[in-house]
Amino acid sequence: MDGTTIYALGTPVPSRAHPGALSVIRLSGPRAPEVLVFLTEPRAFERGHSARDPALPEPRRMVVRTLYDPLSGEAIDRGLAVWFEAPNTETGEMMAELHLHGGRAVVGAALEAIGRLGLCRLAEPGEFTRRAFEHGKLDLTEAEGIADLVAAETEQQRRLALQQMDGALHRLYEDWRTLGLSTLAHLEAAIDFPDEDLPAGIANQVRDGVVQLQAEIGAHLEDRRGERLREGVHIAIIGPPNAGKSSLLNLLARRDAAIVSETAGTTRDVIEVHLDLGGWPVVLADTAGLRDSGDAIEQEGVRRARARAAGADLRVLVLDASGDWQRGWGDLVAATENWNDARDIVVVNKVDLAAVEGTDIVPLSARSGAGLPELLARLERSVGLLMEDGASAPPLTRARHREALLEAHAALGRALLAPEIALVAEDLRLALRAIGRITGTVRVEELLDVIFRDFCIGK
Repeated sequence: MDGTTIYALGTPVPSRAHPGALSVIRLSGPRAPEVLVFLTEPRAFERGHSARDPALPEPRRMVVRTLYDPLSGEAIDRGLAVWFEAPNTETGEMMAELHLHGGRAVVGAALEAIGRLGLCRLAEPGEFTRRAFEHGKLDLTEAEGIADLVAAETEQQRRLALQQMDGALHRLYEDWRTLGLSTLAHLEAAIDFPDEDLPAGIANQVRDGVVQLQAEIGAHLEDRRGERLREGVHIAIIGPPNAGKSSLLNLLARRDAAIVSETAGTTRDVIEVHLDLGGWPVVLADTAGLRDSGDAIEQEGVRRARARAAGADLRVLVLDASGDWQRGWGDLVAATENWNDARDIVVVNKVDLAAVEGTDIVPLSARSGAGLPELLARLERSVGLLMEDGASAPPLTRARHREALLEAHAALGRALLAPEIALVAEDLRLALRAIGRITGTVRVEELLDVIFRDFCIGK
């Protein structure tokens, strides 16, 4: 940090189409209250300002003020002003806010007026949050939670981001650091004082600590809930040609995303659409019809369909009610890798042409929409079951975390096999350093630049 005062628009930039009712301009730094006085008192800039200027309201008390151009004295807008005294602020510095009307002309004039004072500069993307991190107001996982909350598109993404912003991952990783430091302390004692009478069983305590830490990190690495929430739960629609897979995709997407034709084998490649399914982000994939074919292009489509089904989180098998769907059901399930009877769904389509009966199926007419509510309910239940696995612990959310934890996991594995106690201690230090990089306990300037540059300007 360079100690300067920064400012930025903390709400979306108003446009001609969307001017907005209100806009908020935020300031952070030692001169933030001073800027507030110069903007809200006519000619205040000419006479100067002290920390006890009577024009400065009580901290944390919002007041109605007219905003003036500090040089010309011309009124710009009438709104609300408030300032906050350090260190009890979001960034840990002096802060101020102006709540103004949301028109483009008002916001533009206000920002220009602040810039003309020459006392502060426009904030870089993520600089407010970075200053909060630098002043110990939050750690890196909590900062990333703020970014995820701003970017959240579904209800479940919002919940996960809020959980991370509130420190769920921070507490988990700090618990691991505490366990690791305690174990390392025993090792250091054994190395530094080999002739002392140390507690009996210290070697077993060290090993148990390393084993526990490695096991907990390993379980966390296997938990894919966070990645699924960020990228979407992948659902593959599979089945024989002409069963109505593309029609089902269009029905769920509520648009013509895939070509529908009476000609079998129309779909040759995987077609994806992104949906919000009961608050869960979902990537729905329509695939080529599964059958034997002499056409080389269709064969490649079938290969891709089987690969997508095997790699998907969930599968929806679509069968044709007007055909021999019961025999096809067993054959296709048997040939589908990773089929899960508890979560995967069998849909019997075209019930407007032929009635069907059976358990563990969802009767559907993609043409009329009959059975769609039941299918949506089954899909939401299946996704919920998938995402409940390991739900007692906060999920792993970012590739940066995964990379550091893989490094820590590998170091702990080496520690368990190390022939010398000094090597065990060194590997444990490397593991703790990797964990510390996630929360920011180990400061790496390049890492901070990567994390905060993806924030929006006013954050």
